[in-house]
Amino acid sequence: MKRSWIKIGMGWLDAKQIIPQKTIIAKRLGRILGSWMMAQGLLLGTPAFANNTPKTLTYSQLLQKIEAGEVQKIEEDPSRQMAKVTLKGDKDKKPSSVYWVSLFEQNPELMREIRANNVEYEVSPTADNSAAMGLIVNMLIIFGVLAFLLMILRRSTQASGQAMNFGKSRARFQMEAKTGILFEDVAGVEEAKEELQEVVTFLKQPERFTAIGAKIPRGVLLIGPPGTGKTLLAKAIAGEAGVPFFSISGSEFVEMFVGVGASRVRDLFRKAKENSPCLIFIDEIDAVGRQRGAGIGGGNDEREQTLNQLLTEMDGFEGNTGIIVIAATNRPDVLDAALLRPGRFDRQVMVDLPSFNGRLGILKVHARNKKLSEEVSLDAIARRTPGLSGADLANLLNEAAILTARRRKEAITPLEIDDAIDRITIGLALTPLLDSKKKRLIAYHEIGHALLMTLLKNSDPLNKVTIIPRSGGIGGFAQQMFNEEMVDSGLYTKSWLIDRITICLGGRAAEMEVFGDAEVTNGATSDIQTVTNLAREMITHYGMSDLGLVALESPSGEVFLGRGFPSQSEYSEEVATQIDHLIRSLASECYEQARAIIREHRMLIDQLVELLLEVETLDGEQFRQLVAEKTPLPKRQLATRS
Repeated sequence: MKRSWIKIGMGWLDAKQIIPQKTIIAKRLGRILGSWMMAQGLLLGTPAFANNTPKTLTYSQLLQKIEAGEVQKIEEDPSRQMAKVTLKGDKDKKPSSVYWVSLFEQNPELMREIRANNVEYEVSPTADNSAAMGLIVNMLIIFGVLAFLLMILRRSTQASGQAMNFGKSRARFQMEAKTGILFEDVAGVEEAKEELQEVVTFLKQPERFTAIGAKIPRGVLLIGPPGTGKTLLAKAIAGEAGVPFFSISGSEFVEMFVGVGASRVRDLFRKAKENSPCLIFIDEIDAVGRQRGAGIGGGNDEREQTLNQLLTEMDGFEGNTGIIVIAATNRPDVLDAALLRPGRFDRQVMVDLPSFNGRLGILKVHARNKKLSEEVSLDAIARRTPGLSGADLANLLNEAAILTARRRKEAITPLEIDDAIDRITIGLALTPLLDSKKKRLIAYHEIGHALLMTLLKNSDPLNKVTIIPRSGGIGGFAQQMFNEEMVDSGLYTKSWLIDRITICLGGRAAEMEVFGDAEVTNGATSDIQTVTNLAREMITHYGMSDLGLVALESPSGEVFLGRGFPSQSEYSEEVATQIDHLIRSLASECYEQARAIIREHRMLIDQLVELLLEVETLDGEQFRQLVAEKTPLPKRQLATRS
């Protein structure tokens, strides 16, 4: 391996012993700085030449040209120590090109030759802007450094300001709430609108109630499933009252720092007192109003401190006159009991799923800006959509409008309405299956459901049956038109529940009767789960069994609600065994009934399957007519058909 040697005095030493690593780094930095300075000097000092390289002469060649009388003019630039030499040209030709010559600091020989040959000589120094440009560049660098420092200082100032404003309320404030929504724009919740109309009267004319000793309620809690219009009602109250309006979400009170949420509650009510009478709307109050003591062992977390401050502000030592708090939640079971007592949320308004008239009103509101064909009946849509919320109905019409635009139609037709209902309730339609064993098996499965819906006298009538697959792994479905009164009231008879279990098992019964035990599929998984749940509720909750009128099960408390750990079983092992036997016995009886009906109408089922394979979708009315030709329908089904 070769080594580098350096001579020092009379001897030689290895370079690695003399040059340390720091010296090498310093040299590299020096080279970088030197390169930068050279580049700056070239950019600022020497002007750039043209694209064509200039012609040059040596100093001795210039002297020879002068002696030969070929030089016409010399222009010297002392700042650059260059001379511009113009040679004489012929008369018939253009003047010769210009040449450049590098000069010395002292040029006595050149001056003698110029005088001796009478050559025109001129000194024309160029403007030296290097100093000015260097000053400008240095000033730009200084200004850049100052701007960077000011930016850092500004960010640090903003951070300190944010820290000081951490406890300020983030509620959106409107001096005159112009939400653009009034009570006439809210449909389907007439009872809730009637109760909330009093809140508007409290704010507009409080003297009517205070004159007779009535106290204005402190808070109104809107309770209902998602999508029923709770937030819309709050906007309508603000639009009707025309008073200052504060709106905030419950999650905006909660922070990772202890005390911030409570500080924001204090700041919110302080601003509200300054602008009373006014409204405060807290959306999703369950984010901050859950039951205290959920930590199991500690009650000093941030959420509980925020809730304590909210309870104090609503009904503490100081009364909040002229301030009405409106809150919305779909989880009233998790709220703290102190939040629901009189003096805080005095009124609890249920905003439930709309009835038929409510659904019809909601459809009319959302159909104002939709182009509907004359064949579309909002009354029929309302009857087909029991259990849907206002948000679901608005989404239904919007999906129908999207399908209409996609199909390049000028107005929404009943076909788009049907497809939109199926898309919302079941799923997106996929490409139909090709003729195969799988398609035939699905057809028998769905015909089994549809036939039982038609023949059982206590079941709801069939709406349609299809074998067009849907997103989510749904190969087909048989859809019922559920009884509106039963769905709205939530009251189901024992005979209806038994027929419902039998219908759910109709698909598996058809597979068993047609293909045999070895060919049954897992397509009845959700049906079996529904059967199990219904049978267990009939036995343990509804008292519809030989065990008597005893509620054997109740919803268990959740740990996070502060209600302790889940309780142990509420009945003995002997009773649990009886429950299991009764569930299995009920499911078996319904399954055998379904198989008997399928076996009795086997030829009819084969004909219906062949027709379904051909058209892929059968309407309920068409299906009932086909069945009526072969089998007399129950009286209730005949009445429904007529």
